Amino acid sequence: MTVVQPLPNLLPVASPGPLRVPVGIWGVGVHTPTRVVTNEDLVATLDTSDEWIQTRTGIRERRYLSDSEQTSDMCVAAAQEAMAHAGVTAAEVDAIVLATFTHDQPLPSTALMVKEAIGAQRALALDLNQAACAGGVYGLLVAAHLLRGDGFRTVLVIGAEALSRVTDPTDRRTRVFFGDAAGAVVMGRTEAGAGVLSWDVGSSLSYAVQVPAGGTRRPAGPETIAERAHYLQMDGRAVWREATQHLPHSIVRAVRGAGLELADVDHFLLHQANLVLIKEVLHTLGVPLDRAPTTVERLGNTGAATVFTVLHQAMSRGAVRPGDVMVLSAIGAGFLWGSLCLRHGGNVSH
Repeated sequence: MTVVQPLPNLLPVASPGPLRVPVGIWGVGVHTPTRVVTNEDLVATLDTSDEWIQTRTGIRERRYLSDSEQTSDMCVAAAQEAMAHAGVTAAEVDAIVLATFTHDQPLPSTALMVKEAIGAQRALALDLNQAACAGGVYGLLVAAHLLRGDGFRTVLVIGAEALSRVTDPTDRRTRVFFGDAAGAVVMGRTEAGAGVLSWDVGSSLSYAVQVPAGGTRRPAGPETIAERAHYLQMDGRAVWREATQHLPHSIVRAVRGAGLELADVDHFLLHQANLVLIKEVLHTLGVPLDRAPTTVERLGNTGAATVFTVLHQAMSRGAVRPGDVMVLSAIGAGFLWGSLCLRHGGNVSH
């Protein structure tokens, strides 16, 4: 395995410092479709094998939406679970930050659709449309900064993708990796010394992962449809190179920005792109596998939802306790990457 060097000698970075108002995670929710698509199902139509898929990705199965479902349906279900877990009602939600690039339609806003569906009548609806797999982390960062102001006390963050709708059923380079899911987090004020401690973000423009057509550069038309240019295209080698280079450094910077070291982190909640990639990042960091829960084996890469699926798994199983330190880290098409360091604390009544 290639090790990014030298992690221990990274120059210290200026910490953004703790938020003026400590904000953290109150509740989590996840929704996955009922339709399970196994490797064997894909092998029936793609030139690949179950062994090839598992060896290179670690994925055994993934979930696909039914024909009658759409992204907003998953968002609503995940949001309702998160609100129930947090003990808040839709009427108390001040803002909804929804990260997805597989929106129901270009207009109107998917966040607004979710707002109306759950009855969050006074919530500000914000869409993060092009952060892709980094959308969950970026959504949490946006929410944390909204909560610094007096006008926001409860923010609902959702990361969701219906990637079965944007991957070419004939392309084994993309089809085997992706699934559909939504995850949600309710954020609000927490006790002093807890919540979001620090963060690190970065970006570098690349077309290695793209949907070439459907925008103003190449509007939809017979030619783009014939070229299958509305499907997701991905250079897997470029993704590996960028992820293994940037994620370890971003994690270290976020942790050190909180005045901590990797040994102080109890839970590494990483983007579930590929099990082999996750293991490579952990190997680079010198972190044992048991400190990083995974869902990629049974859900595949669910884009902006992935960090929420592992957060939900850890919290629902009681693995995350008050005082535990967590790092959430992801990289998405663009490339955009980022990491958040948080200490889990209790809800502060609003």
